[in-house]
Amino acid sequence: MDDVFTFKDIFKKSVLKLESFANISYIDVAIGLLISLLIGLFIFYIYKKTFRGVVYSYNFNTTFVLMTMITALVIMTISTNVVLSLGMVGALSIVRFRTAIKDPLDVVFMFWSIAAGIATGAGVYPISIVGSLLIGATLLILSRRKVKDSAYLLIVHYHDSATDGVKYQLNKLVHKLKSKTVRKDQIELTVEVKLKNDNTAFVSEISALEGVRDAVLVSYNGDYAP
Repeated sequence: MDDVFTFKDIFKKSVLKLESFANISYIDVAIGLLISLLIGLFIFYIYKKTFRGVVYSYNFNTTFVLMTMITALVIMTISTNVVLSLGMVGALSIVRFRTAIKDPLDVVFMFWSIAAGIATGAGVYPISIVGSLLIGATLLILSRRKVKDSAYLLIVHYHDSATDGVKYQLNKLVHKLKSKTVRKDQIELTVEVKLKNDNTAFVSEISALEGVRDAVLVSYNGDYAP
């Protein structure tokens, strides 16, 4: 009986300790939320600066700021109580996000926001600040490289008689054949081209050829279904 009683006492004392909240000052909360806000705004700026998609979404970019702050707030909350942290993990495990992410790079920004919020909420400010600066600098460098090597799709519709002229113009460019469709004497040609200094004068030259119906240059992000 003494052993059972002792075990119960130890268990009750452990539960009471787990249920007690750690002291956290309002100043620490304000500093944590302020730093998370600044990091979120930095992520907002980097996303807008490095965005290379078709349609920029301001609302989607705003979620990175709020996600950083909310994550920091959640971490600060659960760090004050162990039992509450276990309950929070269980509650978050039932959440399902069904928003389709079209660009894989958007997932990187989402994880960046969450990681920065976790580090800030845990009070590890050097990691969140220095880490965010390094990640932002890396994204800026890689985005410039992407612009330099950006590819486009050139779609040309022409008559069979203009084949030699089209080939002559294409040989002036760094190009790669994507598809070629022939319907009687009408040909649709799709090639991937890389531009230098955004020079698109060749499109007008191809369009001016005798037998060419039209020539269209579109942005190409690497996803192409022939």
